[in-house]
Amino acid sequence: MSGKGKGKGFGKAKHRSKEKDVLTGITKPAIRRLARRGGVKRISSTIYPQTREVLKAFLDVVIRDSLIYTDHAQRKTVTSSGRHVYALKETRQDPCMVSNLE
Repeated sequence: MSGKGKGKGFGKAKHRSKEKDVLTGITKPAIRRLARRGGVKRISSTIYPQTREVLKAFLDVVIRDSLIYTDHAQRKTVTSSGRHVYALKETRQDPCMVSNLE
């Protein structure tokens, strides 16, 4: 074994990619699928950036509430054992509609 690159914490440093906007991860087809689930037939091209912003605001609220519940339970890991359900109930969303979170 060579001296460097083996063991804990001594590996070669990796290049970090430029930080990209996380909203680009919410793709156009993903927004289209959500709209189809909501009963939308046709989507204007100007709706995608607006939808990304609204979705980001919604997720910020839900994740913040989930973290508050997790901190209150004196845990460091957000689990799917009901914490997100309480956070969704607080935003008046039906947890059954978003059953794919678990």
